[in-house]
Amino acid sequence: MSSAPLFAVVDDDVAMREALAELLEVFDFDCRTYEGSESFWADHAPGRFAGLITDLNLVGESGLQLQQRLRLLDPALPVIIITAQSDPATRARVMASGPMACLTKPIDAQALRRHLDDALARHAASRDAE
Repeated sequence: MSSAPLFAVVDDDVAMREALAELLEVFDFDCRTYEGSESFWADHAPGRFAGLITDLNLVGESGLQLQQRLRLLDPALPVIIITAQSDPATRARVMASGPMACLTKPIDAQALRRHLDDALARHAASRDAE
């Protein structure tokens, strides 16, 4: 069994989902990928993941709706929302919902890595507080 941190990736775009999974592997993280929030919720358990990367625009429940449900059901889970929309209004709306970060596609690998490291620190702190 791997001791690498486990992240969840939710994106309905298979190419983006696979690219993020490969990047997480390069960073020596484990990940589980999901094509939408429904499959994520079927596999979710509080404390299971070190963080979540989700697309803003998903089929069915949006990334914002997923983030809002997580705030109630798994409030310690750090969430990173990714989007192809680069306008300031979208970014402001996303950040107002409470994720730790909002990244615009194409994703800057080093920026993602910094946010993943921050997610790990938050995840460790929340476990220490339990």
